[in-house]
Amino acid sequence: MSRRLPLLVFSDLDGTLLNHHDYSWDAAQPALNRLRDIGAGLVLASSKTAAEIIGLRQDIGFSNMPSIVENGAGILATGHPETGGPSEYLNILNILQHLPPGFRGFADMSVQEVSDRTGLDLVEAEKAQDRHFSEPGVWDGAPEDLGTFISEAGRYGLKARQGGRFLTLSFGKTKADAMSDVIRLFKPERTIALGDAPNDLEMILAADTGVVVANRHGASIPAQALEDEQRIFRTTREGPEGWAEAILTLTAADHKDS
Repeated sequence: MSRRLPLLVFSDLDGTLLNHHDYSWDAAQPALNRLRDIGAGLVLASSKTAAEIIGLRQDIGFSNMPSIVENGAGILATGHPETGGPSEYLNILNILQHLPPGFRGFADMSVQEVSDRTGLDLVEAEKAQDRHFSEPGVWDGAPEDLGTFISEAGRYGLKARQGGRFLTLSFGKTKADAMSDVIRLFKPERTIALGDAPNDLEMILAADTGVVVANRHGASIPAQALEDEQRIFRTTREGPEGWAEAILTLTAADHKDS
């Protein structure tokens, strides 16, 4: 690489760069153009699978960058499938057979049910079930039994993380862990991370500047001490509108200098 990236942006997708209703990013286009204008990189970081992200990444226009998939459990390299294989996922499914009932994962659902729960069409829903590292799902058991389920999962090395819509089980690697790997590769001068749900918090805290995108549809991110130091900002708008609000504001000086 001839020079360091001036800026590397890490972004959650659902509810952050993509809206919750139809998964559109149209409102973020001016900010995406700004990133290209200043020579910044964009790393998509999502609970989505590699099968889901690879086409989306190309459509958004940053196929030259890696992506963080399945909530940080894997990395989709540029133009290549994610490292690893389905054995890790099969191990998760095997462990679930030994845990208390109540968790209903994607493997338990038909393609139609995944489509209904996510709003994805059937083709995209099938891609969402093409998993390698983690199992998202919903808790259908009694609320008071969830803690026991999570505790028992932990005995097998599984971690449970609540996203905007789903509870996801994995062996614990987070978006922040994968983010560190990407930063070591690109060595950017500055980093920004954006997200809207609790599973984005570690990534937001790990960036030079973190952005909490407004979220009225699910679990939100609680107040953080770094907000007082202006290292973490909150948007007033949701989804791609909030994403654009943050990126255009935080890169205003870069744009003037470019």
